[in-house]
Amino acid sequence: MEQQLFNNSHILAWLQYFSDHTQVDLEKVKLLDITRKNKNLIPTVESHPAVLVFTEAGHADIFYRMWDAGLGDCTVWYNEGSDPSGPIKHDLLRDMIDRGINASAGMLVLNPNARSTYKVGMRNSSFSRGSIHYVGSEIRTVLLNKMHLSVGDTVCVVSGESIAVESAILAGEGTVIAVEYNQQDRQTMEENAHKFGLNNIAIIDHVDDASLSGLPVPTLTFLVASASLEQELQCLLRRNPHMEFVIYTLDFRCAASLPALFEQYGIGETEVIQIAVSKLGGKNTFTQEPAPWVISGRA
Repeated sequence: MEQQLFNNSHILAWLQYFSDHTQVDLEKVKLLDITRKNKNLIPTVESHPAVLVFTEAGHADIFYRMWDAGLGDCTVWYNEGSDPSGPIKHDLLRDMIDRGINASAGMLVLNPNARSTYKVGMRNSSFSRGSIHYVGSEIRTVLLNKMHLSVGDTVCVVSGESIAVESAILAGEGTVIAVEYNQQDRQTMEENAHKFGLNNIAIIDHVDDASLSGLPVPTLTFLVASASLEQELQCLLRRNPHMEFVIYTLDFRCAASLPALFEQYGIGETEVIQIAVSKLGGKNTFTQEPAPWVISGRA
């Protein structure tokens, strides 16, 4: 069982402290213990007007990273020390970027610009520049829709970097296993995880039994079709015989062959669609983007 720094008694004491010293409606406060594994601070603050954050000492750049993500207008209520007692302070987050966390404690973060829902399909300019060529945001929106992610899902994403980032935000209580075969792509994936404050992404370099061992068992896999597709299917089905798959390819022959391959491995409910996106450019002409095939099925 995971060791907990903040138990129910600690949490209730901090709730009482902030109830006594602020005008916040505690019914609307989101609780987030980032001392536990896989907890994402930045996306949680972005989507909730009030977050009570429990953290341990040692986060030297926590406020800078939140400011860098565009959360400078948030107000942080806090006190000095580890106990919910004594005078309370509050500052705009943008005025705290040189501070760190020097004690395990609770802090209340108020975000006046919070969005209650996540906007699927981020612009490609939001992601870290590097070795990765990102799929268009409109196409990514359709792909994420086909994945039907829930907040606690464990999903494996093979060579789908921006899909991995958005999946980690949508499945904030789950885990994303991001497989990047190329070392430069893994580095860019790490930069994106840091940029978006995502602690629920595990980055590995292969789809094989050894690499997946010790990681949570995924229920869904998104992958970009490649020469190793069949080997990847075999390995993932050994990991979870009831795996769901969403496969992306620009190769019509690959798309046409996948229903038979799915049938061979007992994957049913197969659906094959093509996504076409055209954008109006200069001189009132439309430019068509690459039109991928998306194949989905359930074992």
